[in-house]
Amino acid sequence: MKGLKVLVLAIALMLSATGLYAEEKKAAMTADDIKKLLGLSIYLQGGYTYNFRNPDSQENELRVFDHKANSFTLDLAQLVFTKDAPTGGVGFKLKLSAGETAKWIHSLGLGIKSGQSPRDTDAFDLTEAYVSYVAPLGKGLRFDFGKFVTFHGAEVIEAKDNPNYSRSFLFNYAIPFTHTGLKISYPFSDALSASFHIVNGWDNTDDNNKGKTVGLSVGYTPIEQLALTFNLMYGPEQDRNNSNDRFLFDWVGTIKPIKNLSFILNADYGTEQKAAPDGSNAKWYGIAGIVKYDFNDFYSLSMRAEYFKDNKGVRTGTPQALKEITLTPEFRVARSIILRPEYRHDWSNKESFDSGRKKSQDTIALGVMYTW
Repeated sequence: MKGLKVLVLAIALMLSATGLYAEEKKAAMTADDIKKLLGLSIYLQGGYTYNFRNPDSQENELRVFDHKANSFTLDLAQLVFTKDAPTGGVGFKLKLSAGETAKWIHSLGLGIKSGQSPRDTDAFDLTEAYVSYVAPLGKGLRFDFGKFVTFHGAEVIEAKDNPNYSRSFLFNYAIPFTHTGLKISYPFSDALSASFHIVNGWDNTDDNNKGKTVGLSVGYTPIEQLALTFNLMYGPEQDRNNSNDRFLFDWVGTIKPIKNLSFILNADYGTEQKAAPDGSNAKWYGIAGIVKYDFNDFYSLSMRAEYFKDNKGVRTGTPQALKEITLTPEFRVARSIILRPEYRHDWSNKESFDSGRKKSQDTIALGVMYTW
């Protein structure tokens, strides 16, 4: 009997020790383990932009995300949760943004009201929130439903994924930022893919009319050194108007002739029926080119040049032709930290800068980006 008691006690101690070990192992989960489990990433971005004219308005005219002159800014603080959808399974993406940039990417009905200025909105934005499903058909037919960033343009909202710290006029004025609706994608081969979109419109969580906007995107990568994307979008975008349609064609080409050198070209052409102040049709178009060279793992240099024509002033507020040239060194001081000093020169054929008194403006900036 005594031996049985000892055996029972030994088993109890073993079970207890096993439980304590399991608890200790669970408690020893690292931050990277938690990040992987949640599909979590954190992004922080800030900067300082100095305008040589030192404008009384403290505004860099015709700039969106970097519009504040001579002021330190918290551009973005983002939490991103994501889970890739396997074939036959479900995934999701949730992106929460805060900071000065968040004011300018609000969609109608979710953070901004019709006619409201972004300056008067709060600094928090639900940038993306969608569910994905990949049907086991062929190579996998993917469905994304919810709110997602636009498929147009060569640049994105987060500076870390662009060659330059500031954004082009094309990104700011020629295209939308986000869409709410349904996206259906299919990879026909490693070289060819396509997606179809039916959405509320440009930056609309709540539709401002009864019509829907449709879009088509085709990606073609014939060789590793060349990638081409063709995007179309068509539909009514005016408040309570289902007949005056807006059309957009967007093209992006990326060329990498050698390992460390990249060329990015982006062209946009847009029209909108009866959108001009005089009731006529509006038209805008432009082209931008970016070249980036990676000297080593630590240092890169990028240059962007562009031309943007706003025929009737519908996009920028003034009928004008805008040009800019931007020079951006990049220093990767650590695995997760990027520093970008930048010089930019903007000019127009109209007096669009310094509160309508000058035809040009020059700025220097320093952008800091951190990713975890």
